[in-house]
Amino acid sequence: MFNPTIARITLRALLGRKRAFLLALPAAVLLILTIALKAAHGASPTWPGEMLGRVGFSALLPLTALIVGTSVLGSEIDDSSILHLLATPVPRESVIATKAFIATVVTVLFAAVPEFVAGIIAAGSVGKLAVGLGLGAVVASTVYSAVFVLISTVSKHPVTYALAYVAIWEDLVTNLVTGAKYLSAEQYALGVANSIAKNDALDAHLTATTALILAVIASGAALAFAANRLRSFRLTGDA
Repeated sequence: MFNPTIARITLRALLGRKRAFLLALPAAVLLILTIALKAAHGASPTWPGEMLGRVGFSALLPLTALIVGTSVLGSEIDDSSILHLLATPVPRESVIATKAFIATVVTVLFAAVPEFVAGIIAAGSVGKLAVGLGLGAVVASTVYSAVFVLISTVSKHPVTYALAYVAIWEDLVTNLVTGAKYLSAEQYALGVANSIAKNDALDAHLTATTALILAVIASGAALAFAANRLRSFRLTGDA
Protein backbone atom coordinates (compact mmCIF):
# COMPACT_ATOMS: atom_id res chain seq x y z
CA MET A 1 0.00 0.00 0.00
CA PHE A 2 2.92 2.36 0.65
CA ASN A 3 4.60 3.79 -2.45
CA PRO A 4 8.13 5.15 -1.77
CA THR A 5 8.25 7.19 -4.97
CA ILE A 6 4.98 9.01 -4.23
CA ALA A 7 6.12 9.50 -0.64
CA ARG A 8 9.42 11.05 -1.70
CA ILE A 9 7.79 13.40 -4.22
CA THR A 10 5.08 14.42 -1.75
CA LEU A 11 7.53 15.07 1.06
CA ARG A 12 9.81 17.13 -1.18
CA ALA A 13 6.89 19.22 -2.45
CA LEU A 14 5.52 19.68 1.07
CA LEU A 15 8.71 20.79 2.80
CA GLY A 16 10.60 22.28 -0.11
CA ARG A 17 8.68 25.56 -0.06
CA LYS A 18 7.87 28.31 2.41
CA ARG A 19 5.21 25.98 3.81
CA ALA A 20 7.77 24.47 6.21
CA PHE A 21 8.21 27.87 7.85
CA LEU A 22 4.43 28.27 8.06
CA LEU A 23 4.14 24.85 9.72
CA ALA A 24 6.68 25.80 12.36
CA LEU A 25 4.82 28.93 13.47
CA PRO A 26 2.02 27.25 15.53
CA ALA A 27 4.59 25.05 17.26
CA ALA A 28 6.74 28.07 18.09
CA VAL A 29 3.73 29.92 19.51
CA LEU A 30 2.83 26.89 21.67
CA LEU A 31 6.33 26.61 23.10
CA ILE A 32 6.60 30.36 23.76
CA LEU A 33 3.23 30.36 25.56
CA THR A 34 4.26 27.33 27.60
CA ILE A 35 7.51 28.97 28.71
CA ALA A 36 5.64 32.17 29.62
CA LEU A 37 2.97 30.34 31.62
CA LYS A 38 5.61 28.21 33.33
CA ALA A 39 7.41 31.37 34.42
CA ALA A 40 4.15 32.96 35.63
CA HIS A 41 2.41 30.02 37.29
CA GLY A 42 5.15 27.51 37.96
CA ALA A 43 4.13 23.90 38.51
CA SER A 44 0.39 24.54 38.87
CA PRO A 45 -1.54 21.33 38.02
CA THR A 46 -4.27 23.25 36.18
CA TRP A 47 -2.82 25.35 33.39
CA PRO A 48 -0.81 22.62 31.59
CA GLY A 49 -3.92 20.52 30.98
CA GLU A 50 -6.07 23.47 30.00
CA MET A 51 -3.52 25.09 27.70
CA LEU A 52 -1.65 22.13 26.22
CA GLY A 53 -4.64 19.82 26.10
CA ARG A 54 -7.60 21.98 25.21
CA VAL A 55 -5.78 24.74 23.32
CA GLY A 56 -3.08 22.54 21.85
CA PHE A 57 -5.46 19.87 20.61
CA SER A 58 -8.13 22.31 19.42
CA ALA A 59 -5.82 24.87 17.76
CA LEU A 60 -2.22 23.75 17.14
CA LEU A 61 -2.99 20.23 15.98
CA PRO A 62 -5.92 20.86 13.60
CA LEU A 63 -4.26 23.95 12.11
CA THR A 64 -1.04 22.08 11.38
CA ALA A 65 -2.88 19.00 10.12
CA LEU A 66 -5.08 21.22 7.94
CA ILE A 67 -2.11 22.85 6.23
CA VAL A 68 -0.43 19.50 5.66
CA GLY A 69 -3.44 17.31 4.92
CA THR A 70 -4.99 19.64 2.34
CA SER A 71 -1.61 20.14 0.64
CA VAL A 72 -0.40 16.55 0.09
CA LEU A 73 -3.23 15.89 -2.37
CA GLY A 74 -5.35 19.02 -2.71
CA SER A 75 -2.74 21.04 -4.59
CA GLU A 76 -2.30 18.24 -7.15
CA ILE A 77 -6.05 18.00 -7.70
CA ASP A 78 -6.32 21.78 -7.97
CA ASP A 79 -3.69 22.08 -10.74
CA SER A 80 -4.75 18.76 -12.38
CA SER A 81 -1.29 17.23 -11.95
CA ILE A 82 -3.04 14.39 -10.13
CA LEU A 83 -4.20 13.19 -13.55
CA HIS A 84 -0.62 12.31 -14.49
CA LEU A 85 -0.35 10.18 -11.35
CA LEU A 86 -3.68 8.51 -12.01
CA ALA A 87 -2.50 7.63 -15.52
CA THR A 88 0.06 5.26 -13.96
CA PRO A 89 -0.86 1.74 -12.78
CA VAL A 90 -0.47 2.73 -9.12
CA PRO A 91 -3.59 1.59 -7.17
CA ARG A 92 -5.74 4.43 -5.88
CA GLU A 93 -5.60 2.92 -2.39
CA SER A 94 -1.81 3.15 -2.51
CA VAL A 95 -1.95 6.83 -3.50
CA ILE A 96 -4.30 7.69 -0.64
CA ALA A 97 -2.48 5.57 1.94
CA THR A 98 0.90 7.06 1.02
CA LYS A 99 -0.39 10.64 1.00
CA ALA A 100 -2.10 10.13 4.37
CA PHE A 101 1.01 8.51 5.85
CA ILE A 102 3.21 11.44 4.82
CA ALA A 103 0.61 13.91 6.11
CA THR A 104 0.54 12.09 9.45
CA VAL A 105 4.33 11.95 9.79
CA VAL A 106 4.74 15.65 9.02
CA THR A 107 1.90 16.60 11.36
CA VAL A 108 3.44 14.52 14.14
CA LEU A 109 6.77 16.28 13.55
CA PHE A 110 5.32 19.79 13.66
CA ALA A 111 2.49 19.27 16.18
CA ALA A 112 2.84 16.11 18.29
CA VAL A 113 6.55 16.57 19.01
CA PRO A 114 6.03 20.21 20.12
CA GLU A 115 3.18 19.01 22.36
CA PHE A 116 5.54 16.50 23.95
CA VAL A 117 8.27 19.11 24.41
CA ALA A 118 5.77 21.60 25.83
CA GLY A 119 4.63 18.92 28.29
CA ILE A 120 8.21 18.48 29.45
CA ILE A 121 8.60 22.23 29.92
CA ALA A 122 5.30 22.48 31.82
CA ALA A 123 6.01 19.56 34.16
CA GLY A 124 9.74 20.09 34.41
CA SER A 125 10.45 16.48 33.44
CA VAL A 126 9.61 13.69 31.01
CA GLY A 127 6.62 12.55 33.00
CA LYS A 128 3.10 11.28 32.46
CA LEU A 129 1.83 14.64 31.26
CA ALA A 130 4.37 14.93 28.45
CA VAL A 131 3.96 11.30 27.37
CA GLY A 132 0.18 11.54 27.46
CA LEU A 133 0.09 14.74 25.44
CA GLY A 134 2.57 13.36 22.93
CA LEU A 135 0.69 10.10 22.35
CA GLY A 136 -2.67 11.86 22.28
CA ALA A 137 -1.30 14.24 19.67
CA VAL A 138 -0.12 11.31 17.54
CA VAL A 139 -3.64 9.87 17.58
CA ALA A 140 -5.18 13.21 16.61
CA SER A 141 -2.56 13.71 13.88
CA THR A 142 -3.56 10.40 12.31
CA VAL A 143 -7.30 11.10 12.36
CA TYR A 144 -7.04 14.71 11.22
CA SER A 145 -4.72 13.75 8.36
CA ALA A 146 -7.16 11.11 7.12
CA VAL A 147 -10.11 13.50 7.33
CA PHE A 148 -8.32 16.34 5.53
CA VAL A 149 -7.07 14.05 2.77
CA LEU A 150 -10.69 12.93 2.31
CA ILE A 151 -11.88 16.55 2.16
CA SER A 152 -9.25 17.21 -0.52
CA THR A 153 -10.83 14.56 -2.74
CA VAL A 154 -14.40 15.85 -2.46
CA SER A 155 -13.94 19.61 -2.74
CA LYS A 156 -12.09 22.07 -4.96
CA HIS A 157 -11.72 24.31 -1.90
CA PRO A 158 -10.41 21.89 0.75
CA VAL A 159 -8.97 24.55 3.06
CA THR A 160 -12.35 26.28 3.37
CA TYR A 161 -14.19 23.06 4.16
CA ALA A 162 -11.44 21.85 6.48
CA LEU A 163 -11.64 25.11 8.44
CA ALA A 164 -15.41 24.77 8.59
CA TYR A 165 -15.06 21.21 9.88
CA VAL A 166 -12.70 22.28 12.67
CA ALA A 167 -14.64 25.40 13.65
CA ILE A 168 -18.16 23.99 13.41
CA TRP A 169 -17.78 20.31 14.25
CA GLU A 170 -14.74 20.05 16.51
CA ASP A 171 -15.06 23.38 18.33
CA LEU A 172 -18.84 23.94 18.38
CA VAL A 173 -20.94 20.82 17.87
CA THR A 174 -18.85 18.49 20.02
CA ASN A 175 -19.05 20.96 22.90
CA LEU A 176 -22.82 21.27 22.63
CA VAL A 177 -23.94 17.75 21.68
CA THR A 178 -22.80 14.98 24.01
CA GLY A 179 -22.97 12.18 21.44
CA ALA A 180 -20.80 14.13 18.99
CA LYS A 181 -17.79 13.52 21.20
CA TYR A 182 -17.66 9.98 19.86
CA LEU A 183 -16.86 11.47 16.45
CA SER A 184 -14.26 14.00 17.56
CA ALA A 185 -10.54 13.77 16.81
CA GLU A 186 -9.88 16.16 19.67
CA GLN A 187 -11.71 13.89 22.12
CA TYR A 188 -9.77 10.88 20.85
CA ALA A 189 -6.56 12.75 21.66
CA LEU A 190 -7.79 13.91 25.05
CA GLY A 191 -8.98 10.41 25.94
CA VAL A 192 -5.57 8.89 25.25
CA ALA A 193 -3.71 11.77 26.92
CA ASN A 194 -5.82 11.67 30.07
CA SER A 195 -5.51 7.89 30.42
CA ILE A 196 -1.79 8.43 30.93
CA ALA A 197 -1.56 11.89 32.50
CA LYS A 198 -4.59 11.49 34.82
CA ASN A 199 -5.23 15.24 34.62
CA ASP A 200 -8.83 16.41 35.07
CA ALA A 201 -7.99 19.71 33.36
CA LEU A 202 -7.73 17.80 30.07
CA ASP A 203 -11.53 17.47 30.14
CA ALA A 204 -11.56 14.06 28.44
CA HIS A 205 -14.92 12.34 27.89
CA LEU A 206 -13.69 9.05 26.43
CA THR A 207 -11.57 6.23 27.80
CA ALA A 208 -8.33 5.36 26.03
CA THR A 209 -9.75 2.09 24.68
CA THR A 210 -12.85 3.75 23.26
CA ALA A 211 -10.80 6.63 21.85
CA LEU A 212 -8.32 4.32 20.10
CA ILE A 213 -11.01 2.06 18.62
CA LEU A 214 -13.00 5.02 17.30
CA ALA A 215 -9.83 6.69 15.98
CA VAL A 216 -8.96 3.58 13.95
CA ILE A 217 -12.51 3.32 12.59
CA ALA A 218 -12.69 7.03 11.73
CA SER A 219 -9.30 7.03 10.00
CA GLY A 220 -10.00 3.85 8.09
CA ALA A 221 -13.43 5.04 6.95
CA ALA A 222 -12.07 8.41 5.83
CA LEU A 223 -9.27 6.82 3.80
CA ALA A 224 -11.63 4.25 2.26
CA PHE A 225 -13.99 6.99 1.12
CA ALA A 226 -11.05 9.03 -0.17
CA ALA A 227 -9.75 6.09 -2.22
CA ASN A 228 -13.22 5.48 -3.62
CA ARG A 229 -13.55 9.13 -4.55
CA LEU A 230 -10.12 9.14 -6.22
CA ARG A 231 -11.17 6.07 -8.19
CA SER A 232 -13.96 8.12 -9.78
CA PHE A 233 -11.60 10.77 -11.19
CA ARG A 234 -11.39 10.68 -14.98
CA LEU A 235 -8.19 11.31 -16.87
CA THR A 236 -9.99 13.83 -19.03
CA GLY A 237 -11.22 16.03 -16.22
CA ASP A 238 -12.85 16.13 -12.81
CA ALA A 239 -15.04 13.43 -11.39
